[in-house]
Amino acid sequence: MLITLSIIGGFIILTLGAEALVRGASSIALRLGITPLIIGLTIVAFGTSAPELAVSVKSALAGNSGIALGNVIGSNIANIGLILAITALIRPIQVQSQVVKRDIPLMILASMLFWGLLLDGELSLIDGVILLSLLFGYLTFSYISSKNSNDEEEIEAGPNNPLLSGLFILVGISMLVGGGILFVNGAVDLAKTFGVSEVIIGLTIVAIGTSMPELVTSVIAALKGQSDIAIGNVVGSNLFNILGILGVTAIVHPVSSLGFQPFDFMVMLALAVVILPFAWTGLRIGRREGSVLLLSYLGYMGYLINQASAQALV
Repeated sequence: MLITLSIIGGFIILTLGAEALVRGASSIALRLGITPLIIGLTIVAFGTSAPELAVSVKSALAGNSGIALGNVIGSNIANIGLILAITALIRPIQVQSQVVKRDIPLMILASMLFWGLLLDGELSLIDGVILLSLLFGYLTFSYISSKNSNDEEEIEAGPNNPLLSGLFILVGISMLVGGGILFVNGAVDLAKTFGVSEVIIGLTIVAIGTSMPELVTSVIAALKGQSDIAIGNVVGSNLFNILGILGVTAIVHPVSSLGFQPFDFMVMLALAVVILPFAWTGLRIGRREGSVLLLSYLGYMGYLINQASAQALV
């Protein structure tokens, strides 16, 4: 009963938090003259990735590298195969040329770098410093480039008071973190009662649970006609997961890749690559592309469930 309440309560808090974050971020974008895309790639993306950060650092400190690493890999897969797919199915997403020419290729390069750094079996302190340095460089470049942008997308105005807008963002992020952790704890407890392994839990339940803020936020943004925030949230979250979350986690405690198969990394990289031609064609990700992404994700989930079943029989 408590597990069910944890899952349902977490989802409700996530929904309310996402609404507050989108409204507050939209208002800040209008007041500071920053494009909605940059807001989506930074404030919204980092806010919705906060649960991943909390779970990964907590897991690494507890010696559960499987959950810490699986959380990031699984979340990046879910962000594209599930979140972006569902958002596109609900409402086709318009994509700016900047996203196609810069942000998606950077996400692909970050995924390749992540894989390369793990070839020695772990992410070390030095690896963490490298990842965080690249994140700060990306943020600086994005902010400078936003000043030269002529993005004309209209976004829904949030609170008129700038302090209230900031409060909306803080409350939204807090609710996303709290709701995400509540949802994950309930889901993990449920999985453990069925004897599911740590790695599988990290790649599936924890990853999906900590990606719920991205899902709810992107869907709400898309329904409000704020495509830049929706696509920026997904791409920005994936970049932040690799450069920020893994960077901080590796600095706090080395992260081992023990128990992970190359196939998991290949799926993450393949999905990052495949959305490039999807977004390039007509500068939109429509329902057809969303269907392909969702079917790919369901296929991967089927593979993991099969792996979990095989482990349970051993």
